[in-house]
Amino acid sequence: MHEALIETSTPASAAGHPSSDDVWLVEPARLEGVVELSGAKNSALRLLAASLLTPGTVELTNYPESLLDARVHVAMLEALGKRCTVSAGRIVIEEERALSSKLEYTGRAIRNNLLIWGALTARTGCAAVPLPGGCRLGERKYDLHVHLLEKLGARVWEENGLLCAEAPNGLVGCDVHLALRSTGATENGILCGCLARGRTRIWNPHIRPEILDLVDFLRELGARITVRGQESIVIDGPTEFTGGSHRVVPDNMEGLTWMIAAFVTGGDLEIRGFPTTHLEVPLIHLRESGARYFTSGDRVIARASSIYPVEISTGPYPGINSDMQPLFAVYGACARGGSRIVDLRFPGRYAYADELAKMGLRKREEGNFLAIEGGAPLYGADVDAIDLRAGAALLLAGCVATGTTRIRNAWQIERGYDHVLAKLAAVGARVHKSK
Repeated sequence: MHEALIETSTPASAAGHPSSDDVWLVEPARLEGVVELSGAKNSALRLLAASLLTPGTVELTNYPESLLDARVHVAMLEALGKRCTVSAGRIVIEEERALSSKLEYTGRAIRNNLLIWGALTARTGCAAVPLPGGCRLGERKYDLHVHLLEKLGARVWEENGLLCAEAPNGLVGCDVHLALRSTGATENGILCGCLARGRTRIWNPHIRPEILDLVDFLRELGARITVRGQESIVIDGPTEFTGGSHRVVPDNMEGLTWMIAAFVTGGDLEIRGFPTTHLEVPLIHLRESGARYFTSGDRVIARASSIYPVEISTGPYPGINSDMQPLFAVYGACARGGSRIVDLRFPGRYAYADELAKMGLRKREEGNFLAIEGGAPLYGADVDAIDLRAGAALLLAGCVATGTTRIRNAWQIERGYDHVLAKLAAVGARVHKSK
């Protein structure tokens, strides 16, 4: 059974200001049983932002309602004039009043502020949102988003902690060349292009499952979008949007997390709703390093295996996402021999490894790669979830380590894993919140 659903009546402050005293205690355990994947965080948040483009009613199913980041986003939508009704795996979004062009929200900022900014500029002709937050992954600036809106005809500036834009005569379609394959800039280009006059071409886009899910959603609402692989995305605007219903794609990051949890704990997990085609490259690395898993339709069975080292480098889809490398670090810690990880997207994103080292991880950084010597026992320790995926990695390590692991700022994990404590308990994990 899932934990009690979190209603949208929960005060925004509860979602916006998680307590630094949020500590999880993790004991070693073998994970065994069945787990059902939730809708993808990295898709659901984009779809919430896209709902700002239409005055029509939007319904999302397979919606991960317990995610802290989703709760923050819902509070933002309501501050802008939407009414959101959340139930088990479903959200209905209606426009309650005229949409505001300024986001007045004092809770925790998330990176998705940038998509709200783009959508509001496209819809209302001007926008002001708090500067973006989220995990600090290297130099995650927003210059590509600024470049995008300026190319489409907006004036952009910062003022009193707000990111502002105005296009009083509306956005105008054009050719936008992205200097690198940015997920966020691609998404913002799609959102803005839907309401811009004329044709918008986004060159060098980042095509990944969550972006294709956004495209499918917008098409269902009336948008005319053509995806030409990694070459370009073409949007013909402006769109006369309607309402509609859409099912959120399953969360591939959650799927990979459960798989690695089964391998490192010597467990046996059946993972349902598994998006195998979204994880082809990570699955190849796991298979070639000895991991045993079996696929049947949308089900995967991951079983205890003798696992061996991995050598991975992150890159654009279909490669290994930067978010995945902390999970592979725990996998490498439990493997026999030396593993190497290189993050090409966010160089030096290895701060989580310092926390794992408190648990006995043997590692060293050489230039731009992280070397891990596997096979050393892990021990419970006091550690800090410095971001979402670091928290997930520490959680997995705690399930393997001898003794008790205390994870501070464990709310980070609940930002991206839906009903995670209930799901963990159902497969035998020994995790509870400290009182």
